[in-house]
Amino acid sequence: MNKIHGSRLALLLPVLPALCGLLLLIFDPLPLQALRNNLFDQYQRWSPREYQAAPVRIIDIDDDSLSHLGQWPWPRTRMAEMVDRLSEAGAAAIVFDVMFAEADRTSPQIVSAHWPLNERQAREIAALPDHDTIFAKHIEQASVVLGFATTHNNFPVNAASTAATEATPKAARFVYAGDPPGHWLHAFDNPIRALPVLEQAAHGNGAVSFVPDSDGVVRRVPLVLQIAGQVQPTLASEALRVAQETHNIILKSAGHGAGLTQIRIGEQIIPTTAHGEIWVHYSRPVRERYIPAWELFDERIPVDKLAGHIVLIGSSAQGLMDLRFSPLGQIIPGVEAHAQALEQVLTGHFLQRPGWARAIEAIVLLASSLLVGLLALRMRVLYAAAASLLLLSALLGAGWYAFADHQLLLDSATPAIGLILSFFLCSLFQHFTSEREQRWIKTAFTRYVSPNRVSHLIEHPDAMALGGRRQECSFIFTDLAGFTHLMESIDPADAVALLNNYLDAMIAIAFRYEGTLDRIVGDAVAIMFSAPVFQADHQARALACALEMQAFASHYANEQQARGIAFGQTRIGVHSGEVIVGNFGGKTMFDYRALGDAVNTASRLESVNKHLGTRICLSATTLAGCPNARTRPVGRIILLGKSEALSVHEPLGADLAPCQAPEEAYRTAFAAMQQERPEAAALFNQLASDFPDDPLVRLHSNRLNRGESGDLIVMNQK
Repeated sequence: MNKIHGSRLALLLPVLPALCGLLLLIFDPLPLQALRNNLFDQYQRWSPREYQAAPVRIIDIDDDSLSHLGQWPWPRTRMAEMVDRLSEAGAAAIVFDVMFAEADRTSPQIVSAHWPLNERQAREIAALPDHDTIFAKHIEQASVVLGFATTHNNFPVNAASTAATEATPKAARFVYAGDPPGHWLHAFDNPIRALPVLEQAAHGNGAVSFVPDSDGVVRRVPLVLQIAGQVQPTLASEALRVAQETHNIILKSAGHGAGLTQIRIGEQIIPTTAHGEIWVHYSRPVRERYIPAWELFDERIPVDKLAGHIVLIGSSAQGLMDLRFSPLGQIIPGVEAHAQALEQVLTGHFLQRPGWARAIEAIVLLASSLLVGLLALRMRVLYAAAASLLLLSALLGAGWYAFADHQLLLDSATPAIGLILSFFLCSLFQHFTSEREQRWIKTAFTRYVSPNRVSHLIEHPDAMALGGRRQECSFIFTDLAGFTHLMESIDPADAVALLNNYLDAMIAIAFRYEGTLDRIVGDAVAIMFSAPVFQADHQARALACALEMQAFASHYANEQQARGIAFGQTRIGVHSGEVIVGNFGGKTMFDYRALGDAVNTASRLESVNKHLGTRICLSATTLAGCPNARTRPVGRIILLGKSEALSVHEPLGADLAPCQAPEEAYRTAFAAMQQERPEAAALFNQLASDFPDDPLVRLHSNRLNRGESGDLIVMNQK
């Protein structure tokens, strides 16, 4: 039930990154805007707009022009001459991306203010027209658009100029198709306009201001702004209006307060952002777009080169500081941003981020996050990673395709963030869940296989291969006397419970000494040391483990006997030797075990106990690795089926044989027997009389009384 509940909770996990992505889309924080803008910039770098010849040119007040014609600002009379030349060349609109907010300092009236003049001279100079008035007359005779700046500060406004400009029939008139754009437009507090005499003479007046993003890059050019609560045109929209000799600018909104969708100026229908901007798809710099201003005065430009064109007058000179950052990673004059926007309008090439883009991005984000999250939870990590990478590539590729083939700006970065977050979150959950399951499996597996075997397999997966290797190991074999009879005398369920408690404790002791469980056969247990992990002290571990197992077994048997249950004593055999250790079986199933004579010998030593009357039989091979062990010799035993004798010992201890003869007396009698001295029988008979419950003393006394000699014991049965 808990696992099912946990699985249901896991299925909810992909929802978290999906919700996080939706919150990002809703609140649109600056870092996300920067990421999205950088993605769109990258699209432009990969696929800049191919330049198409459009009726838009820039008269560039560049450094060469300043060298030819003098420092800026030039006299308004020269600007008037520029207007005349462009008008004669047939320009459809002459657009100044230049501010004329102050009087011309070269006008005679201003210059004479610094000279000592007599009355006659003062009257003559006063009668002369000032340069601004001259410039205004030339402006009035041509299709001129002047620029004005905007400010967020409480800058003093020339109320007379503003009122006069708004009252003139030349001013743009706004027509609303739908709700007024209201707060959607970029708002400024005040305009910094051209001189009233110039502004009233101009056919159009537009804001030159851009609204760059937080990184200073100009990605969009506004067509309308809101200044002091009033909708005002910009330089680009006024250029289009004046060039087409129209009066109206039609603003179409999406309704329900959703902002603008398009602006119509004459024959031009322009899709816009909700804020009344046009996305600029920049082209690489081209020479055809620019005409140096000095060439205009040098009369090097053919008349038909500017006929019907919108001509923008601006500066690329570094000293005049009208420079902007473009998405292509270049610094461009501000006037070029206006020019490129106009080129797009006149050629019908528009970058669009439609109103439904946010909804599509939200749907894609939800779908991709949920799908990747489920894949990460259900599949192996490599498959999930490959599927997620494929989906991420498809997502990013779709964004690029939308831009390259359809000029659509769709944000694939935010859904990609949701997808990646979902993958990592769900993969981490899957990883921790898998780790927890592996720990559980390892814990459970150690109930079937030794913990050191499990750890070794985890650290060395190659050890799962079939085959074996030679290894010096020690073995313990145990057997429980009389358990078959016990099963017949009590309820089998009770007998099994007793056996399980017994085996659990015995195996736990083996595991504490880092022994490997070789097998359990009924009530018998086989333990192996120094495999799979090498143990230099495997002989000492085996003996210490056997002693603790015997101590527990004796105590457990005594407890059950005190309850009236005939639980038998445990017999243990311990031996060491070289064996083949490894995985044996087949491809379908195999078993990890040791094969060799040492295994069989340890098993036979366990069986010998019932003939000797001992509880532990320890071979001299194992004893050789236990220099501090207390034992007494049993004798040289030829096991059934063997031809060579094996020296066997019995460990000493209070828990093993509480009625043993004194160690020194036993060794004296054993040495006499080993040397076949005549007094050996008398010595063992005396010990048997004094310690009748000592099984080894009784064994050797009976042997010697039967006429046998020496310490060699030949077993004719297991």
